[in-house]
Amino acid sequence: MLAAFVIFLREGTEASIIVAILCSYLDRIGQRRHFRDVFVGVGLAAGLATAGGFAAYYTIHSYDGSRVQTVFETATYALAVVVLTYMTFWMRRHARSMSRDLAARADRALGRRERYGLGLLAFQAVGREGLETAVFTLAIVFAAGTHGTLLGATGGLACALAFSLAVFRLGRRINLGVFFTVIGTVLMVFAAGLVADIVENLQQLGWVHVLSGRLWDTSSQLSEGSSLGDVFHSLVGYADQPTALQLLAYLAYAATATTIFVALGRRDARRRGLAAAPVAETAPTEVSAIRPRNGCGPGARRAE
Repeated sequence: MLAAFVIFLREGTEASIIVAILCSYLDRIGQRRHFRDVFVGVGLAAGLATAGGFAAYYTIHSYDGSRVQTVFETATYALAVVVLTYMTFWMRRHARSMSRDLAARADRALGRRERYGLGLLAFQAVGREGLETAVFTLAIVFAAGTHGTLLGATGGLACALAFSLAVFRLGRRINLGVFFTVIGTVLMVFAAGLVADIVENLQQLGWVHVLSGRLWDTSSQLSEGSSLGDVFHSLVGYADQPTALQLLAYLAYAATATTIFVALGRRDARRRGLAAAPVAETAPTEVSAIRPRNGCGPGARRAE
């Protein structure tokens, strides 16, 4: 449940920030009539991601208990680790320029006078977040079961929307760079658990034979099948009977990914401190004083 909560909190926040930036920019240049195009693109992206996730789940679930299901699950874990790692580092690198990039792409869409240009832009931007979320959710369901996943996902999405609303509607100044740094570090630990699950599946399939001896057995104290064991397994990769290779892979990925992620964050902070920047860009890294107009919804916001 906690893993699903963190995933939906992170992805929901990023997606809502993208939508808010687009709508704020359109409002500022007097193109509020294109709000509808943006929200149509968002709706189509969300629908496609949801449909794709359900289709993949039921397709794989039809092989329940078979070797084919184990292979599919392993591939899903691997894809989730790759995408999760990539998007976390991508956000670290591009967060400060996202607002400018989205504005430039919106200008190009408007300049071509294409009726659905902005809708396609919103579809592409939000669709990426939706597909990432679908992949991560599948990985969580396969790793820890469906118990609590829906509740965690709903809670994470609700908190993401409330957080974004507080930032953009109430005009509060919040450093989102810190938010994404903390969440990104947590997701690196979650990805390490998926790496351990990949190793476990590969050993069960008989494709990997090295370091396959069990290190300990804590199933009598805290079983993976218990509610608490399920939480620890899905969030931090806890295993009650891990092999030596599982533990080694987990520690190697977690140590390497989190160290690089935190080090890059500190390096960027030092560079920003040394750089002379008289005018700060309004971007997902730092959002301030974005207010609604005429009591409209999240789309009717204005960047100061």
